[in-house]
Amino acid sequence: MTNSNRSRILAGAIFIMCFAASSFASAADKYLRFEQGGDTHYGILNGAMIDILAGGLFPMSEKSGRQVALNSVSILPPTQASKVFAVGMNFASHISSQSDAPPPLFLKLPTSLIGHQAPILLPKDATNVHFEGELVLVIGKTAKNVSIEEAPDYIFGVTAGNDLTERSWQGSDLQWMRSKAADGFGPVGPVIATGVDYNNLLLTTRLNGEIVQQENTKNMIHKPSKVLSYLSRYFTLLPGDLIFMGTPGRTQALDNGDVVSVEIDAVGLISNEIQR
Repeated sequence: MTNSNRSRILAGAIFIMCFAASSFASAADKYLRFEQGGDTHYGILNGAMIDILAGGLFPMSEKSGRQVALNSVSILPPTQASKVFAVGMNFASHISSQSDAPPPLFLKLPTSLIGHQAPILLPKDATNVHFEGELVLVIGKTAKNVSIEEAPDYIFGVTAGNDLTERSWQGSDLQWMRSKAADGFGPVGPVIATGVDYNNLLLTTRLNGEIVQQENTKNMIHKPSKVLSYLSRYFTLLPGDLIFMGTPGRTQALDNGDVVSVEIDAVGLISNEIQR
């Protein structure tokens, strides 16, 4: 068995165990978007099954009464985001920013988003791509000029993400657009967890099964409510929009065949393989 195959099997096992444990450990609903037979659906995770919704999430639709097995579908990014924001320098263990200053922000593109187990197809000249495991906020309703106190009402739930970054491009380009927003540079999902304390969740990133990042979201310098409120001063946030909340710890360059898994307790795990 090759190292790549071994890593894929391990990542899949972690993914299944994560869902099995979370179904008992948390009362949070977990929503996902998936494709089967050429059709796209939304559903609610129910153990190893998905309860299919009659429509979408925004607004929330009723259950259709139909189920499908989780292992029989292709999982897509959990929303069709119109905008994807990201916070930089949000953990002292990575790079610090001033807590009393506005959050450092940049944009990713909706076309950078890929789902669980989708391959990360790197451009040929992307030679220094790093993982960045992150908590991701999912906007639930239109937000404009929202106060910090009101902000939690606009967060539908959270998911896991990987803000892939080409460090050489990041240092050489005028903006971070190419280094952060290239196609496939935004694995996100697989589920949106609602009803969890996103200010106190353990975030763990694994590279080929080995832990390479681990920190609690309570150590974020700029909290979700502050970030959402600040963004809403300048941008109209729409249902399904995403906010990547920054990465902790150290990162490193990825090689062909590497499998990166980002797991957030009580939320879920997303795993993807690097391919050139």
